[in-house]
Amino acid sequence: MRLPADAPRPEASPAGPPSGAAAREGLACPLGQARRRGRLLLLASAVLFGLSAMLTRLATAAGMNGGQATLVRFALGLALVAAIFRLRPGTFRPARYELLLVRGFLGGLAALLYFLTLERLPAGEATLLNNLYPFFAIALSILLLGERPTLHLAFALLMSGAGVFLVLGAGHPSLHLGTGVWLGILSALCGGFAVTSIRVLRATVNAPTIFFSFALGGALVSLPFAGAAWPTAPAAWLLAGAVGVFAFLAQLTMTEAYGALSIPEAALWQMLTPLMAYLFGLFLGEPFGPSTVVGVLLGVGGIAYGSVMGYAPRPGAPPRAVVPVVGEEP
Repeated sequence: MRLPADAPRPEASPAGPPSGAAAREGLACPLGQARRRGRLLLLASAVLFGLSAMLTRLATAAGMNGGQATLVRFALGLALVAAIFRLRPGTFRPARYELLLVRGFLGGLAALLYFLTLERLPAGEATLLNNLYPFFAIALSILLLGERPTLHLAFALLMSGAGVFLVLGAGHPSLHLGTGVWLGILSALCGGFAVTSIRVLRATVNAPTIFFSFALGGALVSLPFAGAAWPTAPAAWLLAGAVGVFAFLAQLTMTEAYGALSIPEAALWQMLTPLMAYLFGLFLGEPFGPSTVVGVLLGVGGIAYGSVMGYAPRPGAPPRAVVPVVGEEP
């Protein structure tokens, strides 16, 4: 079944529709502001996700396995989003329950598989595999949502992807088809389905409500993998708690951004996430090669090129309704 990409058209005002030129001028400014805000949110999300990846590696090194770290992350996320619902009555407004279920289960499974990958591979390689999900998401957005990336945007995405490959592989990636690699690829596939559901949900559901479904699904999925003896070292718990806080903020900002950007453009900006994971991974002594500078330039240059040249709204497409953000009145 084909998923609807756009919300219904807003009703016309009693005075009648504005002229074509006036309508274009009126829509260009708010839509441009929304896209700029979405890009800034994805930049912040990339930094937070990168920091979360580094802290996850430290938590697992301190004795907490991937399933346990995932469960702590989602339990803390549920507590934080419940606090938002408590402080802002009316913020919890679920709709499209079948898509919330997809977001919750597949998003949680993607996160669990990523944490299990981090147990087996260096943070850079694990994040490289996990961040194949934008390519899966673009394919799904074309098949299910009818979105069409421009040639400029497709070129920019390939350019940034090449940069990420150079940076995380340090010029000579050592990936081999072991358990960790397959877990990372499966994580990316689940993540592609999850972010596609976010794109549709953001037309009618706010970011905290979507995050709630994700955190609940993630907690339930990770519970069977958290049965081993839990660590007693305070450092492991502190690190896992920090992962939960930073991942919560990263997910919330990413979900909010999907209300303003198409999946192809959002996928381009999310190429920053593995670059940030690599930069934070340097603190853990992960390899640094001469191709790193070239890779960073390719990655950042591709994002800049795609942001300037890659946007092409469909002719006559109405602006998509977006629900309020957390700071707005419900």
